[in-house]
Amino acid sequence: MAPDFEHRIGSISKSFTSVAILQQVERGRIDLDAPVGRYLPGLVTGERGEKVTVRMLLNHTSGIADYVLPAFPGILEDPGATLDRNRLRHIEPEELARLGLAAPPVQERGKFGYANTNYILAGLILERVTGQDAEAYITRHVIRPAGLRHTYYPSSPSLKGPHAAMYESFFGMIDPPRDYSTYDMSWASTAGAMVSTTDDLNTFYRKLLGGRLLGPAALREMKTTVPGYDTAPGEEALMRYGLGIYTLRMPSGNWYWGHDGAVFGAGTWSLATEDGNRQVSLAYNLMKYQRFDEQGQQLPDPITPAMAAYVDGALSGAPAPQGLWSAAPAAQELPPLVDVLPVP
Repeated sequence: MAPDFEHRIGSISKSFTSVAILQQVERGRIDLDAPVGRYLPGLVTGERGEKVTVRMLLNHTSGIADYVLPAFPGILEDPGATLDRNRLRHIEPEELARLGLAAPPVQERGKFGYANTNYILAGLILERVTGQDAEAYITRHVIRPAGLRHTYYPSSPSLKGPHAAMYESFFGMIDPPRDYSTYDMSWASTAGAMVSTTDDLNTFYRKLLGGRLLGPAALREMKTTVPGYDTAPGEEALMRYGLGIYTLRMPSGNWYWGHDGAVFGAGTWSLATEDGNRQVSLAYNLMKYQRFDEQGQQLPDPITPAMAAYVDGALSGAPAPQGLWSAAPAAQELPPLVDVLPVP
């Protein structure tokens, strides 16, 4: 691994998609509180077309289900064979959207329920409004203005530059883990297909939070959050989701802004202080390394708390802890990241 390696960044792509949508909001072409059916009348129909708004897509309160499990039938039973079978499969965004729309909702509308389908629909709205391919628009109007030199949507299953092998374990069901660094990422599209480097991600969030990619009003909308996941009565949510970006309270008690990403074999985590003056981006290449007991409870592992301790310390400016593995907080104290597949 090297800091300048290219890496698949998964759902950190959502921050870029949201910036593109908010640019169109600034131009008066998209209304955040308009029903999605206004922009996609033949796709999102009926009550959802009338009551789900663009804002609900961006903050995951639409109640629309995720498409990943329907797009990869058999993945929970035999993930290795399923991922191998679909390695070079191309899927159009409209097909992904229809799979998500057809799946039973897992959360009622108005409550946070993370679903990649929301950002596939956001990409389709962007295409309808701009008349351009969504990935091309985001490249031209978000990636390039941010000055990012190694961030792109892959045009083939392979990455362009130097990169680590990217191993998928699927909670021990793929043993030994397999390298899926070569994969057709059309299954993620505007929800999670991007490739980047940790340096580019730091630059992106520094410029975004510093007000250099969106105006003050649009950035304020982006940072307007809803509670992520259910909490016990009287408890504060450890994560609050805005429009393609979240704020997360780390074990130190400090709050940071950013996003995480997870695709087959590649995990990424990028957080920044609210003023954008301090960032840390972390890429790792063994996914779903966690293990669970027979009751479905996650077993303690040294990796997750060690990463959190490192990220927290880097952002707070504290010295890196000595004996990182033993000094890290307990795994159960860590805030939940959003971009994960269901546990089989």
